[in-house]
Amino acid sequence: MIRYSPLRFFKNIEEVMLTAFSTSSSNVTLPVALRVTEEKLGVPRRINNFVLTLGSTANQNGTALYEGVTVLFLAQFFGVTLSMTQQITVVLAAVLAGIGTAGVPGGSLQVIVLVLQSVGVPGEGIGVILGVDRILDMSRTVLNVTGDITAAMYVAKSEGDRSFEWIEEEGVLP
Repeated sequence: MIRYSPLRFFKNIEEVMLTAFSTSSSNVTLPVALRVTEEKLGVPRRINNFVLTLGSTANQNGTALYEGVTVLFLAQFFGVTLSMTQQITVVLAAVLAGIGTAGVPGGSLQVIVLVLQSVGVPGEGIGVILGVDRILDMSRTVLNVTGDITAAMYVAKSEGDRSFEWIEEEGVLP
């Protein structure tokens, strides 16, 4: 456990979350996340450089959730009943896409079309969600980046870093 106040955590990463929301890009948010996580949360640079950089491309949890839900929604929208095998295919494809999707705006749309077609849902169904995709993309980018920062804090704590205690007591780095 990190044992860090959630209110203080979200207050400290507010700049990162706003950048992620406004750009819809984990890659563009990375420099801000590196700076804020080191300066305001006290995570050592060596941990930030590894965890946040890896997370900006490989830890797209929000994207994986979004892709799975979108495919299931569009299957219902078009009246396509998915077998258990097809549902498992959707879940596996969404998880793999969460690892391999580019951290840029709209980077998951192509993968969604491929998954749709692989389970028998018309690929042009992607047009149904295009109108709201940008807002959803902004939101899931915030989720992805926040998860990356949480992982960096957890790794730092598991490595024996004690700067969180100072930040929690003093409100500043030692």
